[in-house]
Amino acid sequence: MSRLLDKTALKTTPIALTIAGSDSCGGAGIQADLKAFSANGAYGASVITAVTAQNTQAVTAVHPIPIDVVTAQIIAVLDDLNVQSIKIGMLFSSDLVIAVVNALRNFNGLVVLDPVMIAKSGDALLQEEAVHALKSELIPRVDLLTPNYPEAKVLLGLSPQSSFDDSQLSSLAFDLLKLGAKHVLLKGGHGESDICRDVLVGENLEPITLHAPRIKTQNTHGTGCTYSSSIAAWLAKGATMTEAVKQSHTYLHRAIECADQLHIGAGHGPVHHFHRLWEK
Repeated sequence: MSRLLDKTALKTTPIALTIAGSDSCGGAGIQADLKAFSANGAYGASVITAVTAQNTQAVTAVHPIPIDVVTAQIIAVLDDLNVQSIKIGMLFSSDLVIAVVNALRNFNGLVVLDPVMIAKSGDALLQEEAVHALKSELIPRVDLLTPNYPEAKVLLGLSPQSSFDDSQLSSLAFDLLKLGAKHVLLKGGHGESDICRDVLVGENLEPITLHAPRIKTQNTHGTGCTYSSSIAAWLAKGATMTEAVKQSHTYLHRAIECADQLHIGAGHGPVHHFHRLWEK
């Protein structure tokens, strides 16, 4: 059949782009993002901002990609692919933050920012001076900001030793919303209660709290990357922000539940991105 007559050729393929660092052990970063895109029905493209040498126990080296090469990757993808959503992860330096902001100036799709600062091993993935650039230049540009508790404390200028309970989540999420993002998803995975609570707030949106029982496993490497990328995949498919977050919350919970089916490394292993395909 001629391509001109083939109606399947007229369908839009959902495409999500990840701008993030590479994780050599495959559990987080670019590798987790592409897995989450695919597992949730979107085609994944990638822009690598840094190459890390890491495994499930530690990050032993970080090599930032030259700024002009990062910019060239973004331009190459956006010039050719009809990208509906972008997930941004590890940016490492203030110069890189500014470069990404400039490269996305004419992008009209949806942007999800996972403010990656610290690896599961405790190693720093964002330079201190880059936090200001993130807050002043990038966060006001994004449609969704997805910090965990430690990242929220940094963004709000709170002491790392400060603590808060579940009753404060909505208030903290609204404080984060004042930084300029259209929506904020404050993730509760770093809490200590038996129930994990995430809170979604946004412009003209009543706060939504998502609950899930805490799963006892050390295999949680890449949870933040996976969560935000799943959301970007659903947004690329045309879902509302609320629907995208709810679908991704369910997906991630099951990926963590199935994480112990994998035996990867001696430290914090990855979640099971393709649990739906591997389950019998």
